[in-house]
Amino acid sequence: MDYLRVLFYPLIPIYWLAIKIRNFLFDVKIFSSRKVNAKVISIGNLTVGGSGKTPTTIYLIKLLRSFEMKVAVLSRGYGRSTTGYFFVSDGFTINAGVEECGDEIIQTLSEINVPAAVCEDRVEGAQRLIQQTNIDSIVLDDAYQHRWIARNIDLLIFDQRFLISQNNLRRKLLPTGNLREPFSETKRADAIILNRKFYERKEIPEKLKKYFDGKKIFNAYYKALGFIDVKKNTFYSPEEFIGQKSLVTSGIANPHSFMTALENLNIETTNKLIFWDHKFYNLEDIENIRKQFYSTNSQSVITTHKDAVKFLKYSRELDDIDIYYLKIELMFDEQKEFNDFIINKLNEPENKK
Repeated sequence: MDYLRVLFYPLIPIYWLAIKIRNFLFDVKIFSSRKVNAKVISIGNLTVGGSGKTPTTIYLIKLLRSFEMKVAVLSRGYGRSTTGYFFVSDGFTINAGVEECGDEIIQTLSEINVPAAVCEDRVEGAQRLIQQTNIDSIVLDDAYQHRWIARNIDLLIFDQRFLISQNNLRRKLLPTGNLREPFSETKRADAIILNRKFYERKEIPEKLKKYFDGKKIFNAYYKALGFIDVKKNTFYSPEEFIGQKSLVTSGIANPHSFMTALENLNIETTNKLIFWDHKFYNLEDIENIRKQFYSTNSQSVITTHKDAVKFLKYSRELDDIDIYYLKIELMFDEQKEFNDFIINKLNEPENKK
């Protein structure tokens, strides 16, 4: 489908100019970032598609809690049916489903109980979340481009596979490539996380190194812990799935790393259904999954955590099928250094920007 990307190439200068003007207006303080009464960590990327923002959000929430900080998570709520501010959880009770608030925040809440909300306007969302809950810190999921809210820490995540890809078209700006902003905008980041996911660690390509010079860089990866029964919430070790014939399904931006993880665990991945990112399943999709499951004589359905939170709605339709998601955990090669960096940065006397 790269020929379609080439067709949009003439539009790149228009997009580039719009991005440059917007960032210039922030840089010279014509547009200003507003502070809120809490410590703020922004997690984001320069690309469309999955780089690991939600696993990083979960990691940071656990880290801040270990230092007895009262933390909440705020997201835009991509693909949700609601608009404006929506209070998702007080840290004990989840007040919405995936349709009302999006899949990422429900994925986070299924991993850890934390006050949470979604709002396109992060300043309004943060202010209202602070008013409703007794918090002193907020993790912003996917907010690198949302410069209206001041933050203490700007974390920028890159998928290693994107950086080392031989497909140069994907490293172009939208609408031809996958870049939301030029590589030069790494300059705003306090630190960069290179997420290799389930792959071996690789060096940053020489032609891109100039954008990372002088930056604090941390190397992250995913550890596959096992499988969780979607309906029963029961944990199973990877060894229990070896030799099984499974139907693998996913609706995430980069399913390649998910497939690689399963292959590394010796899980059969021949039978699969791959959907687009942020897929909201309907009854027709569920029937398709059922049909594929039985026609391939599969023993189970294996999916991602992001997809699993959307399958819960169809527990009755899938009551005769065992569904499991791969439970992963974000890890750092420099775990202590990363943790110290975050805490020390938050303890600096004033917001950076």
